[in-house]
Amino acid sequence: MSHAPLKPGAAFAFRKTMTVAEQAMFTGISGNLGGLYVDAVRAKKAGASNMVAFELAVGGLATTCLSQLGGPTRRIGSIALDFAAPVIVGDSVEARAEIVSVAGDEATCRVTCTLSPSGATVIDGTATLVPFARG
Repeated sequence: MSHAPLKPGAAFAFRKTMTVAEQAMFTGISGNLGGLYVDAVRAKKAGASNMVAFELAVGGLATTCLSQLGGPTRRIGSIALDFAAPVIVGDSVEARAEIVSVAGDEATCRVTCTLSPSGATVIDGTATLVPFARG
Protein backbone atom coordinates (compact mmCIF):
# COMPACT_ATOMS: atom_id res chain seq x y z
CA MET A 1 0.00 0.00 0.00
CA SER A 2 1.44 3.38 -0.93
CA HIS A 3 1.40 6.29 1.46
CA ALA A 4 1.45 9.98 0.64
CA PRO A 5 4.74 11.53 1.74
CA LEU A 6 4.85 13.12 5.17
CA LYS A 7 6.71 16.42 5.36
CA PRO A 8 8.03 18.22 8.44
CA GLY A 9 6.36 21.59 8.77
CA ALA A 10 3.04 20.41 7.31
CA ALA A 11 0.25 21.58 9.61
CA PHE A 12 -3.52 21.62 9.86
CA ALA A 13 -5.79 23.59 12.21
CA PHE A 14 -9.45 23.17 13.11
CA ARG A 15 -11.66 25.49 15.20
CA LYS A 16 -14.86 24.54 17.02
CA THR A 17 -17.11 25.77 19.81
CA MET A 18 -17.73 23.22 22.55
CA THR A 19 -21.54 23.03 22.76
CA VAL A 20 -24.04 21.88 25.39
CA ALA A 21 -25.52 19.35 22.94
CA GLU A 22 -22.13 17.77 22.30
CA GLN A 23 -21.40 17.77 26.02
CA ALA A 24 -24.57 15.72 26.52
CA MET A 25 -23.60 13.31 23.73
CA PHE A 26 -20.11 12.84 25.16
CA THR A 27 -21.64 12.22 28.60
CA GLY A 28 -23.62 9.37 27.05
CA ILE A 29 -20.64 8.01 25.15
CA SER A 30 -18.20 8.16 28.08
CA GLY A 31 -20.57 7.48 30.97
CA ASN A 32 -18.77 10.25 32.90
CA LEU A 33 -21.30 11.88 35.25
CA GLY A 34 -18.78 14.01 37.16
CA GLY A 35 -20.37 17.16 38.55
CA LEU A 36 -17.98 19.55 36.79
CA TYR A 37 -19.06 18.11 33.44
CA VAL A 38 -22.82 17.64 33.82
CA ASP A 39 -24.02 20.16 36.41
CA ALA A 40 -23.54 23.90 35.79
CA VAL A 41 -24.45 24.73 39.41
CA ARG A 42 -21.78 22.38 40.79
CA ALA A 43 -19.25 23.64 38.25
CA LYS A 44 -19.98 27.24 39.27
CA LYS A 45 -19.54 26.32 42.95
CA ALA A 46 -16.10 25.01 41.99
CA GLY A 47 -15.24 28.35 40.34
CA ALA A 48 -16.07 27.69 36.68
CA SER A 49 -18.40 29.97 34.71
CA ASN A 50 -20.29 26.94 33.30
CA MET A 51 -19.84 23.19 32.91
CA VAL A 52 -16.31 22.09 32.08
CA ALA A 53 -15.91 20.52 28.63
CA PHE A 54 -14.63 16.95 28.73
CA GLU A 55 -10.86 17.04 28.34
CA LEU A 56 -10.86 14.16 25.87
CA ALA A 57 -13.62 15.80 23.81
CA VAL A 58 -11.42 18.89 23.50
CA GLY A 59 -8.36 16.74 22.77
CA GLY A 60 -10.47 14.87 20.22
CA LEU A 61 -10.48 18.02 18.10
CA ALA A 62 -6.78 17.44 17.54
CA THR A 63 -7.55 14.04 16.00
CA THR A 64 -9.28 15.90 13.15
CA CYS A 65 -6.00 17.70 12.46
CA LEU A 66 -3.97 14.50 12.72
CA SER A 67 -6.33 12.70 10.35
CA GLN A 68 -5.93 15.47 7.77
CA LEU A 69 -2.14 15.34 8.05
CA GLY A 70 -1.96 11.55 7.91
CA GLY A 71 -4.42 11.04 5.09
CA PRO A 72 -6.51 7.94 4.44
CA THR A 73 -3.74 5.39 4.97
CA ARG A 74 -2.48 6.49 8.40
CA ARG A 75 -3.83 6.35 11.92
CA ILE A 76 -2.78 7.67 15.30
CA GLY A 77 -0.23 5.29 16.80
CA SER A 78 0.25 7.21 20.02
CA ILE A 79 -0.86 10.43 21.61
CA ALA A 80 0.21 12.18 24.82
CA LEU A 81 -1.65 15.29 25.93
CA ASP A 82 -1.05 17.67 28.82
CA PHE A 83 -4.19 19.53 29.89
CA ALA A 84 -2.92 22.96 30.94
CA ALA A 85 -6.29 24.54 31.72
CA PRO A 86 -9.98 23.68 31.65
CA VAL A 87 -12.21 24.55 28.71
CA ILE A 88 -15.71 25.75 29.54
CA VAL A 89 -18.73 24.64 27.54
CA GLY A 90 -19.36 27.50 25.13
CA ASP A 91 -15.65 28.26 24.60
CA SER A 92 -14.21 28.12 21.08
CA VAL A 93 -11.06 26.05 20.69
CA GLU A 94 -8.53 25.90 17.87
CA ALA A 95 -6.77 22.57 17.58
CA ARG A 96 -3.55 22.37 15.58
CA ALA A 97 -1.19 19.58 14.62
CA GLU A 98 2.16 20.00 12.91
CA ILE A 99 4.57 17.35 11.69
CA VAL A 100 7.89 17.94 13.45
CA SER A 101 9.83 14.89 12.24
CA VAL A 102 9.51 11.93 9.90
CA ALA A 103 11.13 8.50 10.15
CA GLY A 104 10.16 6.18 7.30
CA ASP A 105 6.36 6.02 7.11
CA GLU A 106 5.88 7.44 10.63
CA ALA A 107 5.58 11.06 11.67
CA THR A 108 5.89 12.72 15.06
CA CYS A 109 3.53 15.66 15.48
CA ARG A 110 3.14 18.51 17.94
CA VAL A 111 -0.45 18.96 19.03
CA THR A 112 -1.88 22.11 20.61
CA CYS A 113 -5.33 23.37 21.51
CA THR A 114 -5.81 27.04 22.29
CA LEU A 115 -8.79 29.16 23.27
CA SER A 116 -10.04 31.38 20.51
CA PRO A 117 -9.64 34.31 20.29
CA SER A 118 -7.35 34.69 23.36
CA GLY A 119 -4.77 32.12 22.23
CA ALA A 120 -4.40 30.69 25.74
CA THR A 121 -3.03 27.14 25.56
CA VAL A 122 -5.33 24.51 27.06
CA ILE A 123 -3.69 21.37 25.62
CA ASP A 124 -0.12 20.69 24.54
CA GLY A 125 1.22 17.34 23.44
CA THR A 126 2.62 14.99 20.85
CA ALA A 127 1.26 12.29 18.59
CA THR A 128 2.67 9.74 16.19
CA LEU A 129 1.07 8.93 12.84
CA VAL A 130 1.67 5.38 11.62
CA PRO A 131 0.55 3.39 8.57
CA PHE A 132 -2.89 1.84 9.01
CA ALA A 133 -1.61 -1.48 7.76
CA ARG A 134 2.00 -2.34 8.44
CA GLY A 135 4.06 -4.15 5.87
